Amino acid sequence: MNIDVKMVEELVKKVIDSVGENDSIRNDDYCYGIFENMSDAVEAAAIAQKKYLNCKMSDRANYVEVIRNVVLKKENLELISQMTVEETGMGMYEHKLVKNTLAAKKSPGIEDLTTEAMTGDDGLTIVEYSPFGVIGAIAPTTNPTETIICNSIGMLAAGNSVVFSPHPRAKNVSLTLIKLINKGLEKAGAPKNLIVTVKEPSIENTNLMMENPKVRMLVATGGPAIVKTVLSSGKKAIGAGAGNPPVVVDETADIEKAADDIVKGCSFDNNLPCIAEKEVLAVDSIADYLIFNMKKSGAYEVKDSTVIRKLEELVINEKGGPKTSFVGKSAKHILSEVGIEVGSEIKVIIMETSIQHPFVQTELMMPILPIVRVKDVDEAIDLAIEVEHGNRHTAIMHSKNVDKLTKMAKLIQTTIFVKNGPSYAGIGVGGEGYTTFTIAGPTGEGLTSAKSFARKRRCVLVGGLDVR
Repeated sequence: MNIDVKMVEELVKKVIDSVGENDSIRNDDYCYGIFENMSDAVEAAAIAQKKYLNCKMSDRANYVEVIRNVVLKKENLELISQMTVEETGMGMYEHKLVKNTLAAKKSPGIEDLTTEAMTGDDGLTIVEYSPFGVIGAIAPTTNPTETIICNSIGMLAAGNSVVFSPHPRAKNVSLTLIKLINKGLEKAGAPKNLIVTVKEPSIENTNLMMENPKVRMLVATGGPAIVKTVLSSGKKAIGAGAGNPPVVVDETADIEKAADDIVKGCSFDNNLPCIAEKEVLAVDSIADYLIFNMKKSGAYEVKDSTVIRKLEELVINEKGGPKTSFVGKSAKHILSEVGIEVGSEIKVIIMETSIQHPFVQTELMMPILPIVRVKDVDEAIDLAIEVEHGNRHTAIMHSKNVDKLTKMAKLIQTTIFVKNGPSYAGIGVGGEGYTTFTIAGPTGEGLTSAKSFARKRRCVLVGGLDVR
């Protein structure tokens, strides 16, 4: 979709005017969570969290509902979705609408904070989830608004305040969203500065946030480097790292449905989500029919080895990773860069490759989908485990063989394992369950929710309230 730049600029101006950008940024009454420096931001969040401790659970529920409503307001939802595509140059407006709506509607709130109770002759003990305090949260450029939405809901539901460190290439949309949320929270009577950030996100400011002693917990949504950094901080850390989700298709699968599901999942937001299908391992006996049906569903097959080589040179950098300029770009755009013009109905670029090809081994985050033929499903499972690289993120399998589905699920050990559906079913789109855009494979929390951002505390009453 072509973004109307003038319309975006007008919407941004309207929102900025409504949230006091023209007032002094140093005045807590008007900054709506945006500070000149990280030290002030953390201090404000610490003060807010102490006040927040005196709020009731019903207040927390109300504030979570405020966040949902702010995001789901048509004008705001369209604004942040348009701004993200325009500012980052990644993904699709229509799919940003879906993802932001999903984050607002299906991120768990206070209902996630269940209580355990034990009673007996010695009295009553309860175990409850309590806040960490101030959380430092790092958001990526690939899913900037979605991450802020789901983390804000979960972290505030758990009783925390949060200091966001957005990606610099998503600065404007991130600051706009934080202002919108804070304005809604203030109207609802919440303590000011429960959600804060700085005017100029940077690596330096991220480091200052991580080092600040008042930040008690770190949550990083991004690649391996930032996850490693937060895990080395000495603080409680949640790391949501990269993935390279393989898809296995065997001879028992519904091939027509599998082909359609794979194209839909791979092309969702131009393959930006880390859960999206990144390579296909197809049993040889059905590979041709799978490719035929993928083409019917919107895939463009490249057979010329020279063109495949051009694509490789086009989208992979000298270090072997994806070129940022092509991450999240459409299949139509990428093909045009190698001299192939196609219509907008083309969603994914497919080609057959060897298992060692960089398109298989590298998470590209663009709709280029290599297909590797294998002799049988057991070889496919073995290779899927290999190319997933131990990220323990996401894997997909299309099969009606329960034994083989079980085998792959047990051996690959991914946080999300989708059977007979598109990858996005794993985050609640056409699949059961809640959503998140902070999927913590490296540190084991899995699909994070409010309880992920809380610590367990035990409260013991001796010799009373056992009524059995």
